[in-house]
Formats: sequence, C-alpha cells, structure tokens
Amino acid sequence: MSLRPGIAFLADCPALLAMEIIASKWSMVTLFALTEGPLRHGELVELSGGISRKVLTQTLRRLQANGLVERHAYAEAPPRVEYGLTDLGRTLEEPIRMLTAWARENGEAVVTFREAVEAARAIKADQATPVKAPPLDEDPGRF
Repeated sequence: MSLRPGIAFLADCPALLAMEIIASKWSMVTLFALTEGPLRHGELVELSGGISRKVLTQTLRRLQANGLVERHAYAEAPPRVEYGLTDLGRTLEEPIRMLTAWARENGEAVVTFREAVEAARAIKADQATPVKAPPLDEDPGRF
C-alpha cells in the first residue's frame, strides 16, 4: 500500500472501516469483555466500569450490525439474554489484546506527556495574560 497523500486513507479504505468499528472506547471495552465468553447485559455494565445501560445497548446494537456480536435470547422465565462474539468478532481478539498490551506498557508515558503539555499550556496562558497598565494621569504636566 502506498503512503502518498490521498492514497493511504481513501473513503473506501479497509483501515477506515476498522477504525470506524472499533474507535469508540465502549466498543473496545465491550469486545474485550466478551473475549472470555458470553455475558449478560448487567454483567457487561459491571465489567465496563462506567458505561450507562443506554450507551451499552447502543454499542451492542452497533457491534451486532457489524456482525461482531450476537445476541442470544433464551426462552426462559424470567427472560435471559446473553451477548457473545461471533466468529468475525473473535478475529479482533488478538488485535485488541495487542492494543491492550501497548496501553499497559505505554499508558503511563502518554499520561506523563499529556500532563507536561497541559502544564506548558497553563504556563503559556499565565504569561500571555495581559497586565493592566495603571491609568494615565489626566494632567500630563503633573509628576
């Protein structure tokens, strides 16, 4: 693949499709949670650490629409629904593990860099704050 401008990321580029599917942080979290096997909605909420039920439902529907997650409703009372990875979804297990490993190895460096940039911005903002000049004396002859 060529890396010339306009070639690498065309509108129909497979890399853009992949990024569209997994770019949401909740998609990645949900897919990662399902790598250990099917889970119920409530279990996914607990494992996700901060996702709302509504956002999880939207995420699961989007992943289902892309063929990565399947919903299995059991004919029981009370009703039970589980979500699991499809065969296509399982093909993302290794890339997700690799990204997770990268984040574990480099996450602290990213946070440190972000903090340094934020500190530099704060210093620059403080230096750029205009100092209000004292009022000019109305009488220029007065000392």
